[in-house]
Amino acid sequence: MLDPKECILYSGGARGAEAVFGRLAEEFGLQEVNYSFEGHQAERSRGVRVLTSEELALKDVSLTYVSRLMNRSYTSAPLFRKVLQSICWQVSSGHEVFVVGTIMDDHTVKGGTGWGAEFAKICNKPLFVFDQDRGSWYRWDKAQWQPVENPVITHRHFTATGTRFMQADGEAAIKALFERSFSR
Repeated sequence: MLDPKECILYSGGARGAEAVFGRLAEEFGLQEVNYSFEGHQAERSRGVRVLTSEELALKDVSLTYVSRLMNRSYTSAPLFRKVLQSICWQVSSGHEVFVVGTIMDDHTVKGGTGWGAEFAKICNKPLFVFDQDRGSWYRWDKAQWQPVENPVITHRHFTATGTRFMQADGEAAIKALFERSFSR
């Protein structure tokens, strides 16, 4: 088990999964870094790190590329671009990535959350997804999703993100993940 005082959660502090991860990080005594930007609506105010325009630009992504990679269309609105850029900061900061969402048939994760999972794959980071529709954890093995029982956080610096639409089993999965991973 990890000593929570030595650990940092990197996230975005948004409503839903990120807020649940953040509340548990605070409860367990972890440090928290929530990447944000001007105009971002976050639920978590602890550990906010507001990214400058220059910092966001360092993580700029081609929306055409992301749309093709994810097999869906994304808006070109400036706010959405900033969200994608801040997700890149989150994933780049952690050594492993935990996501709550829904795995689609094409192996992507549903919604904007999917970009965090896809970027973790690109960066070759250990990636775990709790699929709320299936009620179980999966690990990306470089080619496909493999079921995994009771994953644990093994790196002191980790990233957590996910859907805004949390279900009770998703919240329970995050809490159990923390209980398995951190000493009290």
